[in-house]
Amino acid sequence: METKQVVAALAALAQETRLAIYRLLVQAGASGMSVGEIAAAVKAAPATLSFHLKELTHAGLIESRQHGRFVFYSASYPRMNQLLGFLTENCCAGDMETCSPGKCAPVRTVKPAKAAPARGTRLTSAARHRTNSR
Repeated sequence: METKQVVAALAALAQETRLAIYRLLVQAGASGMSVGEIAAAVKAAPATLSFHLKELTHAGLIESRQHGRFVFYSASYPRMNQLLGFLTENCCAGDMETCSPGKCAPVRTVKPAKAAPARGTRLTSAARHRTNSR
């Protein structure tokens, strides 16, 4: 992958909505999602969504296909793997003997669940509202 292509891909992902769309499409798998499903998931206006999808498409990160009246988008897994390969190309200073998959593997981050208040604890009205709205 050329440096200019990497810069374009990273620039496309350096925006909150586009990153959310891309992650959503990566999770959706090869079948992808319709524009309507994407819009509902990211809560974006049609014109805004169109702009973000165009930016991701121009960067080569996603692909579209027409199915009847609907347009479906999916992540370009080969491009994603090229980008990851470029970023990790010289991992461990190029020393393949000391470099193991565990060192270069991405770290999964898990958001901790919000703890419920202890039994018998009094809640303020604002806290009660937040607890009831979950």
